Parts: sequence; structure tokens; C-alpha cells
Amino acid sequence: MKREFLESLGLEKDVIDKIMAEHGKSVEAQKAKVDDLKTSLDDMKKQLEQRDNDLKQLKKQAEGNEELQTKLADLEKRYKDEKAAYEAKIKETQLNSAIKLAINGKVHDADLVASLLDKNTIELDENGNITKGLEEQLKTLQETKSFLFVPENNNQPKITGIKPAEGSPTGGEPEDPFLAGFNSI
Repeated sequence: MKREFLESLGLEKDVIDKIMAEHGKSVEAQKAKVDDLKTSLDDMKKQLEQRDNDLKQLKKQAEGNEELQTKLADLEKRYKDEKAAYEAKIKETQLNSAIKLAINGKVHDADLVASLLDKNTIELDENGNITKGLEEQLKTLQETKSFLFVPENNNQPKITGIKPAEGSPTGGEPEDPFLAGFNSI
């Protein structure tokens, strides 16, 4: 969220400061979660590397023992399958996060719209940014299911009122000459 956006809405400086402070708290909380996940991911990668090294050493030790080589081959296959599933899960999570980030604020329900997209045609770069495939699908979806999208232009009519009836400048009841005599009782 940018300060300029809030200023363009005509908000006062102190209100903008409060909004930005609260937004900053939520951003910092999300950054902490991301840092924790990155640390966890790095630990998992180190464990995978250690496992691969252990398998290589076992392979060397198993030379000449056919039963151990068979078990080792089974373990290697299982680990490769688990690694492929793990990498696919990470890629899917990155893709889902990138999609939700890209459509945030453009749609009413990001989860629903994300479920309607063909994720196989959406590509990410090495930084996790969407490079192609999303905009075309969003345009098609907006044409067929426009109710899912937040209107881009705010052509909402401005409601203006009429000048209120003349009253007391202090906000009290207007002075009624008939009732004036009763106030003194």
C-alpha cells in the first residue's frame, strides 16, 4: 500500500499514518512467516543433500553384496519419487501464491478465481513472478464471469444532500415563540 494512494483518497495525514502503521505490522508479520519458511526450506535442502551423500557412501560399501544393492536401489527410487513430489508441491505453492498476489484486489474471491484458472499454462520466472499465461485467462474469465471481478472504474454516483432546514446554530431545537413561555417555568 502506498501513501500516495491514501492521499489521493483525501484522507488526513494522521489517519494515513495510522493506516500505514497497521499495514506495516501485517507486512512484517508476513515477512517473518516467509523467513521461517525459507529457513525450513533451506534445512530440508541440506537434509536432502546429506541423504544423497549417505546413499553414495552406502553404494560404495554395498559393492559385492547383491541384497544390499537391491535394497539400496529401492531406497534410491523411493527418495527420487519423494523428491519429485516435494519439488512439485513447492512449485504448486509458489504458483498459487503468485496467482493470489497478482489477482488480489482485482477479484471478489481470490480462492474461487484461482481454482478456475488452468495452472498448467501459467509460467513463473526464477523469482516466483508470473511471466505468462495469467492475463489471457483473466481476460477470458472476466468476459464470461464478470461478477467475480471488482469493477475497475468507480463510476458510482456521488450522493449529495440538500441544505438542511434553518435551525439553531448550536444544534439545539429552534426557538418557538409559543414554547418560549414554557421554558421559563
